[in-house]
Amino acid sequence: MAATRRLAAILAADVAGYSRLMGADEEGTHERLKAHFREVVDPKIAEYRGRIVKNTGDGLLAEFPSVVDAVRCAVEIQRWMIDREPDVPEERRIRFRVGINLGDVIADGDDLYGDGVNIAVRLEGLATPGGICVSGTVRDHIGDRLPYAFQDMGEQSVKNIARPVRAYSLSPEAVADLPASKVAAPAFSGQPFVAPRLSIVVMPFANLNSDPEQQYFADGITEDLTTDLSRIADMLVISRNTAFTYRNKSLDTKQIGRELSVRYVLEGSVRRVRSCVHHRRSWNVGARRPPRSLLDYCGARRSKPLRVRHLFLTQR
Repeated sequence: MAATRRLAAILAADVAGYSRLMGADEEGTHERLKAHFREVVDPKIAEYRGRIVKNTGDGLLAEFPSVVDAVRCAVEIQRWMIDREPDVPEERRIRFRVGINLGDVIADGDDLYGDGVNIAVRLEGLATPGGICVSGTVRDHIGDRLPYAFQDMGEQSVKNIARPVRAYSLSPEAVADLPASKVAAPAFSGQPFVAPRLSIVVMPFANLNSDPEQQYFADGITEDLTTDLSRIADMLVISRNTAFTYRNKSLDTKQIGRELSVRYVLEGSVRRVRSCVHHRRSWNVGARRPPRSLLDYCGARRSKPLRVRHLFLTQR
């Protein structure tokens, strides 16, 4: 598929002081970050119709069709994070930095390239922990549509960008002043969580080949399915980064569904036979079976990625 250009709102996020946090408590930091992605970041991006382009270990890159939705998503994530981990000392808390840019990007497959992406990443580096930094283009487009008090940072010279970038910041203090009832999740009430009707996690596909180097092919199918499902409107899809933390763990799929708050868990396996690919799948979690024709395996004989039909919307 030839690369194309499009205008997109790009959100880049990472964890401030991630190396320091990992050095102090590697396993604890990893588990807490995984929980933040599962319970805060992934659901919010899905809620605002965003798509996770890639995970970066301690962060992610996402695109949104609406710059207003991208900013709303970022603000709600940051506001939500303030009330999490109340018993964790401030120096050990996980705090995200977020940068947002609106610009022309090159779309090649599922990945994005170009200055539109690079500027978002550089703005992320200018943001304070718990804060948000947006480009002048983003600020101009949101105008008075959102009640957020962005502060003008002036022209900023950033790495590998030829011209200075106008930047605006939303401080952690400004985020904290926003009404928690409008943007934060309610505290856990002890009542069982009901998974959204359109919610799924694609577990890492098992490699049934004798050659362990073929694992990349199984991982590719997992990533393609995750990406395609995330394009369905109003669909909550757990990110690849979170799903892959369950690799090689002996957990009941119903437990995974409860932990990730999803209705469906998709498992599968892949085996190469000459020039063909054989794959098996199983569905778990949820009171009903998914639509039989959810998955369209066109092109599998040629080892092309699996494509997903948008038939979940008919499921009741």
